[in-house]
Amino acid sequence: MTDWLLHRFVANADDVKNPQVRGAVGRFASITCIIFNVLLCAGKMLIGLLAGSISIIADAVNNLTDAASNIISLFGFKLANKPADADHPFGHGRYEYLSGLIVAVLVLVIGVELLKGSVERIINPSPVEFSWALVAVLVLAIVVKLWMAGFNKKLGERIDSTTLIATGIDSRNDVISTAAVLLAALISHFVGVELDAWMGLAVAAFILYSGVGLVRETLDPLLGSTPSPELVKHIEETVMGFDGILGIHDLLVHDYGPGRIFASVHAEVPAEMPILESHDVIDQAEAKLRKEGLEVTIHLDPVVTSDPRVAHMREWVAQVVKGIDPAMTIHDFRMVPGDSHTNLIFDVVQPYSCTMSERELRKRIADTVEAEFPHHYCVIHVDKNYVG
Repeated sequence: MTDWLLHRFVANADDVKNPQVRGAVGRFASITCIIFNVLLCAGKMLIGLLAGSISIIADAVNNLTDAASNIISLFGFKLANKPADADHPFGHGRYEYLSGLIVAVLVLVIGVELLKGSVERIINPSPVEFSWALVAVLVLAIVVKLWMAGFNKKLGERIDSTTLIATGIDSRNDVISTAAVLLAALISHFVGVELDAWMGLAVAAFILYSGVGLVRETLDPLLGSTPSPELVKHIEETVMGFDGILGIHDLLVHDYGPGRIFASVHAEVPAEMPILESHDVIDQAEAKLRKEGLEVTIHLDPVVTSDPRVAHMREWVAQVVKGIDPAMTIHDFRMVPGDSHTNLIFDVVQPYSCTMSERELRKRIADTVEAEFPHHYCVIHVDKNYVG
């Protein structure tokens, strides 16, 4: 049904790489959820007031807040689709991440309010009026929210939207909270044990737990999280797929919103290769990535490949650093011989798993090298790994 609706209301719905289509999918999802949440709120509020149930009324308010968060998502997709301008040369894509964060915060607010209402009802209990109309409305709400959870998850994954994925999780939470309210009403009617307020308390705790997780997930891209391993691997394989590129390092990826990825990387090329040929290879690699929507700037690093002594020493030092940490690598290796000593100049990429200080790391490598090769001094620059 989701695919049918999508293709009926969004033109070229399968072209999700197109920012305009992607924005249209996000707006369609938001409008659909607004309509359903307003209808659910009206039905639950009517039944909750007639039955005098704090948990049903809280569930209705929850749906109303969901509709408000859908409106925020709608504006988020609209603002994120604005083109780049002089003040925002990388575009406005992070508006979508910001709207996702607001949705996550609203989930927390719902949890706090439901917690307060449940505690008040525990202190001052009152009976809940049972009716089969109440059961029918809650069952219908569960079915609708189950569909909405799958609807948002599917579209969120389709367009890689943290906002829609967060909305899907919120819909799943609604299924759990509404099911809990229904269970409390049935137990109260058939067993005579009043659980309405206690069930509301349990649902509030679950919503708060889920809300904290959502805040973390939506904050990550705003703060600058590690890029996905799939993206890193794709960039590496694409660049390394060109003849004349020996290796890459210092990859940095900046996320300015879905479909707005900017990156830079250093590519090692043979120093003996004519500079114009090396530059042409780099241009080809950049052009291929650009066609895929990735703006990647590649820095050219010449590496001596014709001197076997340099190659042997580079490999030996690489094994030394791997002995310290298997994830550690070196790059930009050079040998500068002199009358009294030889300088080994290189960079070490220190993974976060290695807790040594930079000073300790340099000393350990230098001591190992000089013990094996007297009069060989290390000049080491320590890099951090920014892609995991």
